[in-house]
Amino acid sequence: MWESLFNLKFFSYLFHSTSLTFPLDHLFPCKPIKVNDINMEALVLEPLENRNKAIVEKLYRALKSVDTITVARLVATDLEWWFHGPPRCQHMMRVLTGDCISTEFSFQPRNVTGIHDRVIVEGWEGVQVYWVHVWTLHDGLITQLREYFNTWLTVKDVSPSSPPSSSPKCEVEVVKHDGSTTLWQSQVGDQQNRSLPGLVLAI
Repeated sequence: MWESLFNLKFFSYLFHSTSLTFPLDHLFPCKPIKVNDINMEALVLEPLENRNKAIVEKLYRALKSVDTITVARLVATDLEWWFHGPPRCQHMMRVLTGDCISTEFSFQPRNVTGIHDRVIVEGWEGVQVYWVHVWTLHDGLITQLREYFNTWLTVKDVSPSSPPSSSPKCEVEVVKHDGSTTLWQSQVGDQQNRSLPGLVLAI
């Protein structure tokens, strides 16, 4: 049903990438409100990465408990969604659109990392399931999701130069190579013996 709505780009017989902007206001009718309105006032003085992490972690808790009111307050009604992986594994999209309940596939974050205006969440279950969610936030509201399933991900900063800052750019150690900066890479976890397709996300 959903494939007719997507602009699919096939990378292999099993994996594809697609993007979609879909309205969520019919599912979550509450008006989105900013971080100060959701009892997170104590976070406003924290670094941007920490504030964004707290918002995304709150989202996963809300999804797990089927708290649609909180989800509506955290996610933009015109959320932009990108996916790479087997078509049958578009689990987060199905949860956000109400096509299934969160208990049908349980997202259990193993690592949560804040980088600039993005939050990268990684999880795995045994040797069969590995996923990465890259959330983009603007003024305390989640505006974009990039979902990767059974795909290794590397996040690189490809900007030519960045001004020095007195505070860290992100929580992870950066590695410079060939003019780009590697900000984040998939952690192998229980997946170290698996051969999965890999992608680079340039930011």
